[in-house]
Amino acid sequence: MRITLISDTHGYLDSGIIKHLESADEIWHAGDVGSTELIEKMERIKSLRGVYGNIDGSEIRAHLPLNQIFEIQGVKVFMTHIGGYPNRYTARVKEELKTNSYDLFISGHSHILKVMYDKRHELLHMNPGAAGRHGFHQIRTLLKFEINAAKIENLQVVELGKRSKE
Repeated sequence: MRITLISDTHGYLDSGIIKHLESADEIWHAGDVGSTELIEKMERIKSLRGVYGNIDGSEIRAHLPLNQIFEIQGVKVFMTHIGGYPNRYTARVKEELKTNSYDLFISGHSHILKVMYDKRHELLHMNPGAAGRHGFHQIRTLLKFEINAAKIENLQVVELGKRSKE
């Protein structure tokens, strides 16, 4: 199962991003989508799993939940937009991780690409950074990886170019 993980598009989707979405089996979006048109466009490309972010209004919230919790090929996934990262989780995420175990925790929001293992909760944390042009980040990013027989493999960081419109 090939996954393309993006976040913080803020309504922006260019041909460079689309190329990576097309090569996936599923698209996962960690929030701040920016428009329902963007959701519809991604759904026309591949199967989409996503969550809404803090900038997303009621129309997007009608399409996407606050949390996505699912199991895929033996990997239990928890995705939410604002979640923090190991040793700095939000209170809501800390509570969820106390009561349930996951193999993969995904969040967005910070616009900072981060992949790190959480020894305490025995899970992998991923934040794909920001694929859109809005925010303070300098380089737009996304993550690609595979899930095979309960293993997360072949992780790639993809740099999409500068945030500015040069």
